[in-house]
Amino acid sequence: MTELLFLLLSLFMILASAEIFTNGVEVLGRRLSLSQAVVGSLLAAVGTALPETILPLVAILIHGGSTSQSIGVGAILGAPFMLSTLAFFLVGLAVAVSFFRKKRGFELHIEASSLKRDLLFFIALYGTAIFLPVFVRGHAVIALLLVAGYLVYAYKTFTGESEGIMHTQELYLRKLVAFGLRRPKGGTDHGREGLCPILFQVLAALGLMVGGAHVFVGSIEKLSASWGMNPLLFALLVAPVATELPEKFNSITWTLKGRDTLAMGNITGAMVFQSTFPVSVGLLFTEWRLSGLGLLSAALALVSALILVAEIHFRRKVSPWTVLLGGVLYLIYAAAILLVH
Repeated sequence: MTELLFLLLSLFMILASAEIFTNGVEVLGRRLSLSQAVVGSLLAAVGTALPETILPLVAILIHGGSTSQSIGVGAILGAPFMLSTLAFFLVGLAVAVSFFRKKRGFELHIEASSLKRDLLFFIALYGTAIFLPVFVRGHAVIALLLVAGYLVYAYKTFTGESEGIMHTQELYLRKLVAFGLRRPKGGTDHGREGLCPILFQVLAALGLMVGGAHVFVGSIEKLSASWGMNPLLFALLVAPVATELPEKFNSITWTLKGRDTLAMGNITGAMVFQSTFPVSVGLLFTEWRLSGLGLLSAALALVSALILVAEIHFRRKVSPWTVLLGGVLYLIYAAAILLVH
């Protein structure tokens, strides 16, 4: 019961910090005149993906050993898979909930060009990481290609066409200070926000998010041990959900507010990041021989991305039904793991 209580409290911390983080990132994007693609696919995506990158780094570089390497590789492969399945599913679920509450239509309003760019980079880079090592032994060269590919992606995102951030709320920190001093709120002129309070709110929210995620992971680990769950099963299925998914509540928050480009960009941008830097660590410091369930997770992640690219190419939009399909792909993988173990 104690661990379950900690689990619920940490989930509340993550949800609250996600709301504070998205508010800060939106105001920062508005303040710096950045596009929605840059804010969603780079700032928010990398900011929330960095903490989860630490898990495989610690497992592979510090703990070492075959078991730790297996856990590290499982976490590396699990993150892109979870993002391309469960995270997409949650966005579709948020649209469905808002639709039934008559808050919005059952549709996603996305920037097709920026979302397609993210997905194509993910397919190219992650596909390279998964399949090229089968034919090429130079893992260091492949790792360098992945890092170079991400730098190209960042440049394309910065220079690509995208709308600016619109209809941002006032910085929550300013509201808090105004409430404490019993002063009227600052109105709608967000351009007057200083960078220091904006960055303070973003970093504080990220710190709270990381803290909540660590408590969440610790509680999940103890519960899995008490339930007699296989450690490999945890590494492949539960760990990526516990470490990556909570911080993607940013996407749910944005979706509920109707800011679908930011919501989807937060996920697809993280997919590109997770398919480059963490994978490079796996290529450089492990044998990186993928088979079985690991290879299946990578294949399903690529299939999910390909389905979205195909719909964008032929229809110039993404249906909520398509992102909800991610939940089906995740269930297929979960069923495969349970059958094997």
